[in-house]
Amino acid sequence: MDDARALWPTIASILHVLGACAVTVHAILRKKEKKSAIAWIGLSWLSPIIGSIAYLVLGINRIERKAVSLGLLNVWDHDPSQELTSEDQRLIHHAKLEHQNFLGLVELGSQLTRKPLLLGNAITPLINGDAAYPEMLAAIDSAQVSITLNSYIFDSDRAGDQFLTALTNAQQRGIKVRVMIDGVGSRYSKPSMVGRLKKAGINVAEFLPSRAPWSMAFANLRNHRKILVVDGTIGFTGGTNIREGHCLNLQPDFPVACLHFKVQGPVVAELQEAFAIDWAFTTQETLVGPTWFPDLERHGKVVARGVPDGPDEDLNKINEIILGALSIAREHVRIVTPYFLPADSILDALAVTAMRGVTVEILLPSKNNIAIMNWAMVPQLQHLIKKGIHIYSSPAPFDHTKLFVVDHLWSLIGSTNWDARSMRLNFEYNLECYDATLARQLDTIIDQKLANATRITLDQIQHRPLPIKLRDGAAQLFAPYL
Repeated sequence: MDDARALWPTIASILHVLGACAVTVHAILRKKEKKSAIAWIGLSWLSPIIGSIAYLVLGINRIERKAVSLGLLNVWDHDPSQELTSEDQRLIHHAKLEHQNFLGLVELGSQLTRKPLLLGNAITPLINGDAAYPEMLAAIDSAQVSITLNSYIFDSDRAGDQFLTALTNAQQRGIKVRVMIDGVGSRYSKPSMVGRLKKAGINVAEFLPSRAPWSMAFANLRNHRKILVVDGTIGFTGGTNIREGHCLNLQPDFPVACLHFKVQGPVVAELQEAFAIDWAFTTQETLVGPTWFPDLERHGKVVARGVPDGPDEDLNKINEIILGALSIAREHVRIVTPYFLPADSILDALAVTAMRGVTVEILLPSKNNIAIMNWAMVPQLQHLIKKGIHIYSSPAPFDHTKLFVVDHLWSLIGSTNWDARSMRLNFEYNLECYDATLARQLDTIIDQKLANATRITLDQIQHRPLPIKLRDGAAQLFAPYL
């Protein structure tokens, strides 16, 4: 026994050196950001064993997506060709002349996604679960063929029970139903909705469950997408999870404001494609044919395309779309996000955009649902305010809305927050939209939020007590992992 105890320091030292060496090699070969690589290498050497374990859980951001690497994308290629009428060609020509600064952004999106912009979509904003859930449930109740649902959180509560009932009824009517819930988000409430859906006979899967020790490397890679597609023709996406907190009329214990969208038109096929890729990756089942991908007709005037983002082949797409949109802005940039800890490149781009004379407005919650996130966001605001950016804080309820609108024409809507977790660690889904009418609707929603918000001043930030400044500064050190 004494000999075994004497060996432990040696064993621990060997494990520390091996772990730190492994982290060093992996970080040098795989990390694109030098600051991140240096930080992780330093942590692995200075924090024996713990640093290496932290890197395994939090530092490895890329996974091989079987659905993509096996070439299954070709299965869901839904013929993006569009028959352009003479009126279409006239409108496109007029748009190119009137909005020449957006041509580069159109090309950037095409290069990043390898998909064209799709004409003829209708996109309807739905404020909070109070407006979104009835529309979603009505679509499920009217389903004739198929339902696909992907949600980061699907709680067992009053809201979740409504969806469970609707999905169960659809299943019993013979509708093909597929439901996917994130492996971490599925544990936000008990009993888990995964078990309840299985009991109801519904085909449900968890995305990267991370309970077992060998799956801990994926604990930080979450599917944060919110996608519902009914009959392959009606879609819903945005930032709203399935939980009663989003229904303010239910007077929940922790009310959460949010924004979701009903989508109709050709771009619905791209929502379905995003779900199908995640589903194949998780279950190895391939969803093909008209049951899931019917022919789609035009329903409106929004020009749009899907922009998936994740720690795989889609890494950095949202980050680059944001940088591209900021670079072409001429008049007005408006951002609403619950979490604001973007990369330095985006902070610099925001500052430069404001210094070019563009009005930049950012709306953040006055009190975050994650305290450390609230603390970490504050220190970076000082620099942005000095550069002329207008930053506001919204009162309760906590605002979970994600919006990005540029020059009253272009908007980015979906699930992405402006933080490292969304932009580098999570699987996200967004739509980039070109339409002045939709942009005006979103501007109106933002105006209503700003009417109740308070502008954050430089004096407020600079005169925080020293203990608060130290707390906030220390929290900001964890920004890459929040």
